[in-house]
Amino acid sequence: MDILAKIAEERIREAIKKGEFDNLSLKGKPLKLEDLSRVPEELRAGYKILKNAGVLPEELELKKEIISLKNLIACCYEDEEKKLLKKKLNEKILRFNILMEKRGVKGSAVGLYRSKIYKKLEY
Repeated sequence: MDILAKIAEERIREAIKKGEFDNLSLKGKPLKLEDLSRVPEELRAGYKILKNAGVLPEELELKKEIISLKNLIACCYEDEEKKLLKKKLNEKILRFNILMEKRGVKGSAVGLYRSKIYKKLEY
């Protein structure tokens, strides 16, 4: 344990003995810990800042858009509009997969089907 951790521990013990933590508003209630285990360590602080500001990270924004597009497609009866929505959906999914691949997320579809995707986009 480094010197700063020892100093912090000692100050916490002193505060407990003095009763400085007795009147805290959440005393005795469980803490709501966020599970950031799936977020790369170097991005966690940025994600917390974005969350506190009410902003979603790009990949979550894309996920929301993908879900909305899927729902729209399911409710759509016009063939031309459905085709347009499917094209938008494929673009969002591709963008999402590329973003995940850049972030080092394993198992992204882009890695497996890269050449097929790019050939299809060339048409």
